[in-house]
Amino acid sequence: MFDYLVVGAGFAGSVIAERLASQAGKRVLLCDRRPHIGGNAYDCYDDAGILIHKYGPHIFHTNSRRVFEYLSQFTRWRPYEHRVLASVEGQLLPIPINLDTVNRLYGLDLRSEELEAWFAQRAEPRAAIRTSEDVVVSKVGRDLYEKFFRHYTRKQWGLDPSELDASVIARIPVRTNRDDRYFTDTYQYMPLHGYTRLFENMLAHPNIKILLNTDYREILGLIPFREMIYTGPIDEFFDYRFGKLPYRSLEFHFETIDMPWVQPVAVINYPNEHAYTRVTEFKHLSGQEHRQTTVVYEYPRGDGDPYYPVPRPENAELYKRYKELADETPHVHFVGRLATYRYYNMDQVVGQALALFDKLVGRASAEEGAAA
Repeated sequence: MFDYLVVGAGFAGSVIAERLASQAGKRVLLCDRRPHIGGNAYDCYDDAGILIHKYGPHIFHTNSRRVFEYLSQFTRWRPYEHRVLASVEGQLLPIPINLDTVNRLYGLDLRSEELEAWFAQRAEPRAAIRTSEDVVVSKVGRDLYEKFFRHYTRKQWGLDPSELDASVIARIPVRTNRDDRYFTDTYQYMPLHGYTRLFENMLAHPNIKILLNTDYREILGLIPFREMIYTGPIDEFFDYRFGKLPYRSLEFHFETIDMPWVQPVAVINYPNEHAYTRVTEFKHLSGQEHRQTTVVYEYPRGDGDPYYPVPRPENAELYKRYKELADETPHVHFVGRLATYRYYNMDQVVGQALALFDKLVGRASAEEGAAA
């Protein structure tokens, strides 16, 4: 008899499995449909011997000391500050938009203290910020919106920014200085030996058993357990009772090139003319030395593996109906990006899983106290 069946071996499932096993002494069965642990953060060595992220680049960054210290139990770190360039009008320009972006694009020589006023002259005031278009045009105006955001967003989400919740683009800041880091979090690192090694260390506990290539429904009724932690799509769990929740997917085209480097930074965005949204060169992320290099082209898709919940009001309403079912389902706990239909970063998923563990342990303690 297992105490918990954990469905999904990505960050959400692996963190909760590790905590339950190591801190609460629970017997945990962890299963995943894929042939590997790590979920979308899984990395591996390609045929050329280059460490790649099979499901696109995963950049770790957080302001949470608890999350960072927790993961530090399972990996050493490589300091890494992520930088992204956007291919716009024949130039590679920093994104998020900063002082250098504007000066180089428009042939200006503005100082930092002048840029805020320059933005203000071009901004289009909005009475209320509801959509992603509202976020950008109210800050920097129509031209930068068209050049950097509108077409990229339409490719990525299959929707115009005017149809998407403000939260999508609100994640991307606009800066008046020359800071070209994509993130400004306190902790910015990459796992020294990759994410898969981190997951292997995390799950190397005698109380954890792992079943891969396994849909959890195949083992229901065959392997006894007391409670379930579910990290898959919430609509799938309930057999799409109210219809499917929309997700965006990705198609990846990998290419190994017989050169040491091909890009000046890890990621180049293509907001306009190309069918792909961005190209990632993995050696920037890992620090690996190799005479060749591998890049991946990302093509957004409307179907395929679910990657990104689509943040629109009608989708949020549909999710609420599923959440009501989830709240009424005994002995099943829903955690992670797909199970809670939220566009979470990795550190947020880890934090959510740690919070669920706190809740489960607190509940168990209360029940033990009542029984005594």
